[in-house]
Amino acid sequence: MSTILVFGGYGGFGARLSRRLAEAGHDVVVAGRRLARAEAFCAAHPPCRPLQADRNGAVAPLLERVRPDLVIDAAGPFQGSGYALPRACIAAAIPYLDLADGRAFVTGIGQLDAAARAAGVAILSGASSVPALSGAVARRLAQGMDVVTAVEIAISASNRATAGTSVAAAILSYVGRPIRLWRGQRWSAAVGWQALRRERFALSDGASLGRRWLALADVPDLDLLPDRLPGRPAVSFRAGTELAVQTIGLWCASWPVRWGWIPSLQGLARGLLLAQRLTARWGSDRSGMVVRMFGTAAGRRVERRWTLLAADGHGPEIPVLPAAILAERILDGAIAPGARDAGTALDLSDFEPSFARLSIRHDVRESGQADALYARVLGPRFAELAPRVAALHGVLREAGAHGRAVVRRGRHPVARGLAALLGLPVAGAHDLHVGFSETRGVERWTRAFSGRGFTSAFSEERGCLVERFGPLRFRFDLAPENGGLRMVLRGWSVARLPLPLALAPRTAAREWEEAGLFRFDVSIALPRVGLVVHYRGWLDTDDRAGRRSGFVPGAEPAAPPRSGHPAQGPSRPPGGDPGPVTALPIPSSRASAPSRSGHGPEPRHGRV
Repeated sequence: MSTILVFGGYGGFGARLSRRLAEAGHDVVVAGRRLARAEAFCAAHPPCRPLQADRNGAVAPLLERVRPDLVIDAAGPFQGSGYALPRACIAAAIPYLDLADGRAFVTGIGQLDAAARAAGVAILSGASSVPALSGAVARRLAQGMDVVTAVEIAISASNRATAGTSVAAAILSYVGRPIRLWRGQRWSAAVGWQALRRERFALSDGASLGRRWLALADVPDLDLLPDRLPGRPAVSFRAGTELAVQTIGLWCASWPVRWGWIPSLQGLARGLLLAQRLTARWGSDRSGMVVRMFGTAAGRRVERRWTLLAADGHGPEIPVLPAAILAERILDGAIAPGARDAGTALDLSDFEPSFARLSIRHDVRESGQADALYARVLGPRFAELAPRVAALHGVLREAGAHGRAVVRRGRHPVARGLAALLGLPVAGAHDLHVGFSETRGVERWTRAFSGRGFTSAFSEERGCLVERFGPLRFRFDLAPENGGLRMVLRGWSVARLPLPLALAPRTAAREWEEAGLFRFDVSIALPRVGLVVHYRGWLDTDDRAGRRSGFVPGAEPAAPPRSGHPAQGPSRPPGGDPGPVTALPIPSSRASAPSRSGHGPEPRHGRV
């Protein structure tokens, strides 16, 4: 019989874990600061033994006295915690694991790796729904995929699920506060418990929880998964409860924190628990979890979706299953020494026996995804685009590109005022990032010149590409040319009110491939005003592109070929008036003269 010391062993999740370990025949020592609660739990679950102990106190003498074969920390909250307990376990040569979901705590556990290896003990952090189960699911879904572009994880708890104060404090630690998300191939800022969205939790046989409200949560997967999947995908995690009033109510409470009126909601943990318990009878006992993965497999654009539904109040059992499984493996000597997160410790198949004993069902589905927006508009002519041009316009859920641009601005007061109103970049050389997101066939492009960004949305309408920027809508024909692309303005409107084409902005814009990079050149001018903005430069999905392109800050990127000069590359368009073309969200510096070719209406261009 092995002795397992469980800190927080009488709490919401700790109690479930202690019970499971005791039923498996282990000698479970239930430790916590409140001896009375530990004694009450052990009286109801013999042969568990109570022990008064504080995980943040002097644990070395305690470990010497109890001499456990394994230490499990189920106490929390782990947000802001240090590593005193796992360090003490390493010093005593005792294996350790925890149920942590604190992002910094779990991802930082590797700093103890050398010491753990030297002591010959396994130290695992995050043996819970995240990152242990979520990581196992992600690896299962990624099998056979060439590139993963986005991973979206969601958990919705039953309204009757009970959680302890530490769980509530963990959630409130990031509500309304900044969190980092990897999206668009770079780190960007988001806000905890915002970006509300509804998610459907349904199995392929029709069993469903319906659509539930969710909000952004801060978990270790946001750091771990991008580096563990091909393509460094964007990763998001949302959580919520069954009742919309609870999730949306907490969303409302997040705003004072975001606005800086109050530093945090952590002091309201007990109040949050009370509110949840008062409304518990209004909900059901069903929970759900979804992991959605987008990418390409054998050249096909696909979404793979894993869905789990838990009934009969068994949802709260899920967070303790990874710890129960890993405890057995550690005690059997099947886990190698070292300190690491539990995100790669288990496979999805390892959970099957536990799921089978509970009211838990899950499945995996794959569905093909529609062609990218530009491919739908161009049809067969999309195949004419050069590889870098086609790749940049092959957005599936999330994408991003980095590069450089040189911007010039018009001097006319109207041009200056319009550029300021629209948030166009200032003149000069800029680092450039463009983030692409796609949902239900609509792409949003967020361009950031030296960190200052603006966004527009693209969609398809009657075979044309439509760009929307606030109330402005521009309708374009797409025209492939020598591997590159032009956009020809065919109409525009304000608040859906059509406007004369003669009054539209005049733009010469195009994109092409050169030297393995996506190149663009866009100029926008107004009748009787002249140049508004002109920007040109390059983009690459490789964030090291700046180093290998030889771009010198302050120098202009290579200009597009002029009339009479041959293109310097097989896919570069020939010289002459580039015509109106859209490609990249970048303003250009030199206004090209509007076309006077006489072939149809003068090409115009909206904002890229």
